[in-house]
Amino acid sequence: MSAEETRQHILGMTQEALEQFFVQHHEKPFRGRQILQWMHQRFVPSFDEMTDLSKKLRLFIAEHFYYPSVEILRDQRSDDGTRKWLLKTSTGSAVEVVYIPEETRATLCVSSQVGCELNCQFCYTATQGFERNLSAHEIVSQLWFVNKTLTEENALLPEHLHSQLVTNVVFMGMGEPLRNLDSVIPAVQVMMNDYAYGLSKRRVTISTSGVVPGLERLAQETDVALALSLHAPDDQTRSQIIPLNKKYPLDVLLPAVVDYLDAHDRKMHVTLEYVMLNGVNDSEKHAYTLAKLVNRYFPGRAKVNLIPFNPFPTTKFESTSMEQIKKFAEIVRSKNNIITTVRKTRGQDILGACGQLAGDVLDKTRRRQQYLQKIQSINAAAS
Repeated sequence: MSAEETRQHILGMTQEALEQFFVQHHEKPFRGRQILQWMHQRFVPSFDEMTDLSKKLRLFIAEHFYYPSVEILRDQRSDDGTRKWLLKTSTGSAVEVVYIPEETRATLCVSSQVGCELNCQFCYTATQGFERNLSAHEIVSQLWFVNKTLTEENALLPEHLHSQLVTNVVFMGMGEPLRNLDSVIPAVQVMMNDYAYGLSKRRVTISTSGVVPGLERLAQETDVALALSLHAPDDQTRSQIIPLNKKYPLDVLLPAVVDYLDAHDRKMHVTLEYVMLNGVNDSEKHAYTLAKLVNRYFPGRAKVNLIPFNPFPTTKFESTSMEQIKKFAEIVRSKNNIITTVRKTRGQDILGACGQLAGDVLDKTRRRQQYLQKIQSINAAAS
């Protein structure tokens, strides 16, 4: 086997993995910490720039690892400051990553799959089908690329125009993270490592549509913040918009979420995401049922985040009016002071808002083909 065939991608390697590598090659384990700092904090342009390593060691590292590179296919900026990149993967497909700056923080929404295995009816990603899971390297490279890009841009600007580096990461981009834990868990470990990005467990959030076995494993391996894509308070409604609910209905899913919280801290909260779909899940009855569900399973331990639906081409759904969303929120809040917020839509003008990410997927299902046929039929009828 050639040296080229044995080279590894370095960004997705945890501190433990790097230290083991150096020990196996008769080097001190602290070299792993040095590499993490050079790669994730200093963004050097090549291994040769790691000046506190000997030239011999730098050559050795270059023989065993690929220096990361990211190919940008598109860079879009929203009027509200949100920024979305389309990044090419090694298989020729592309994933999207979204940077959302606010006054006191900057959130990065990362993807965990090329496309998505699930078929949630209100999500644009679902129309693209599914190709494969991303590697840990490909997940971390999204954060590495954005922080590196912002650092380089900041160096050319006066301080008052600097962009804040990423302070929070949410796994709410393309894909279902709990279907890719072999990559997501080491990626999270790198993000939280003090020699890399140093994000606290409260600043990394994994969102799931409800993969129960994944929740069980996640509880054993990490204690990051959890968000549940709930979107309906009863099985009949939820199964219509989230097919996975037929496999893991609410009476199975919600106890698994409680178990995840209990495994770490009885004060730990879960965020319940709830996209507001006009005439589907937004009635007063739905609001009362949701409040009852929260008080039954998560008394004092949940935040309900109401999300105005963000449209995409050919969707059959419409967003609930803001007036009705506010009424819905008040009903939920009135029951035992449940924390209820309405998410501010960001990046909608560049299809960078919640549920609007699509990327470019070499679909292994027929969903992408069916979606394109639907668009062709609509266009033909309109002509």
